[in-house]
Amino acid sequence: MSTQAKTTVPSAQQVLVPETLLKKRKVDQKAREERLSKLAEIKKAGKAKRQVIFKRAEQYTKEYRAAEREEIRLRRAAKASGDFYVPAQTKLVFVVRLRGIMNIAPKPKKIMQLLRLLQINNGVFIKLNKATSQMLQLIEPYVAYGTPNLKTIRELIYKRGYAKINKQRIPLTDNAIIEKHLGQYGIISVEDLVHEIATVGPNFKAANSFLWTFKLSNPNGGFAKRKFLHYVEGGETGDRGSIDSLIRKMN
Repeated sequence: MSTQAKTTVPSAQQVLVPETLLKKRKVDQKAREERLSKLAEIKKAGKAKRQVIFKRAEQYTKEYRAAEREEIRLRRAAKASGDFYVPAQTKLVFVVRLRGIMNIAPKPKKIMQLLRLLQINNGVFIKLNKATSQMLQLIEPYVAYGTPNLKTIRELIYKRGYAKINKQRIPLTDNAIIEKHLGQYGIISVEDLVHEIATVGPNFKAANSFLWTFKLSNPNGGFAKRKFLHYVEGGETGDRGSIDSLIRKMN
């Protein structure tokens, strides 16, 4: 009677794994744990940042509404007492270039270069002071300007807003872009940027310089027939008081 040889299969404990492979597994495991830990920290920080952004947005909304209610209250009080209400002088205007390079004197041409109005339908926000008011008077035949309201400012930045980074035109697709370049001023989101521009805050210059010149379209329905006359004469140029209607047609 013949006996068959029994084959034994080595158990997992009996399999010898090379030391280099064990070290590699440990290194890979450690790297995986570190990566997961870092992702968790980033996710946690992002959630905390979003909460800060939402709280600021709510605060800004309350601030805007309070300002509107105060404006209404002052108007009603003046009307009730038989007086005229004169609103505070505006600090912000939006300027749009309407004429090209032909037949422009050197001084207005230089001013438009300083204001970054290099092409037709370019637009910029400008903080009003004595110097900028004098500049606007000199370039009135070539531009249209006026005070934008909050809705217009927000629509411009959300729809036409681009960042100027290393002389490149970068779309504002992420709050991280804003935080990276304006975080030192406490501006970390688009709503912070809108608020700084709308209120002409202490960091207005940095926020405005961060924005690329707005590129608008020709207005729906076209310009007035006598486009280069002053606005009060039936044209388009000069101080329009409020520029919201023109911007909405060009945005």
